Parts: sequence; structure tokens; C-alpha cells
Amino acid sequence: MLKTYRGRCHCGAVTFEADLDLTQPSYRCNCSICRRTRFWPAVARDGGFRLLSGESELTKYLFNRRVNEHWFCRRCGVRAFGIGTDTPIGRMYGVNLGCLDDVSDEELARIPITHVDGLNERWTQAPAFFAHL
Repeated sequence: MLKTYRGRCHCGAVTFEADLDLTQPSYRCNCSICRRTRFWPAVARDGGFRLLSGESELTKYLFNRRVNEHWFCRRCGVRAFGIGTDTPIGRMYGVNLGCLDDVSDEELARIPITHVDGLNERWTQAPAFFAHL
């Protein structure tokens, strides 16, 4: 069931709302950026993400095929969300679950996790090793 959550970067310059269903899988990926930043996203469909403040504080990073946008707060460096432009569901937002303000540790512990092998661009498969993700 969709619920609206509020979130922010560490310093609070970037704030947002996202319509998320936390009973649906979240993702842990072993690609180079997700592994290094420990990014843990839940999916918000296009139209289900609203940037409330801090647009001028955001920095976009593109790499590899340059199809997905990685947005960071330029003040504190936190990646609160990313925009997937080349996904099976079309444009979507990957919302960093660690940035949500109104979700308890108990709720976070219940969110299902799908591990994906982004390092080898096998998006429908788990990598051989994923406990560290």
C-alpha cells in the first residue's frame, strides 16, 4: 500500500516527499556506485516523488552508460535519491531508505530486499555474494 514519506539529506538542505510501498522489495546492488555509497533504494514511480527544497543544493553525477542520474547534496554529500531513466518500468526514482525521517528501525527491518548484480549488468539476478551489501 502506498504511503507518503518525508525525507532529507543529512544537513537538511534537500527535502522531499515520496509515495512508497514498503511492503514491496527494496534493492541492494553491487555496482560500483551503490557498493561504495551503500545506497539502499525503494522505488517511487514517476509522479510519486516531490522535491520540496534544495534543488540548488543538488549535484548530478552520471557514469558508465550515463542513463541513470545520481543526485547528491553538495553540502553534506548524501545521496538522497536517484532517477532511473533506463529501467523496465520506465522513469522511476530510487529513494534512499536511510534518508526517510518518518520510518522506524522496526519498519526498515521488515522491508524485503532484492539483491541485484548491477556490476555485471544482470539486473534480474543476485550476485554470487551479497551479504556485505
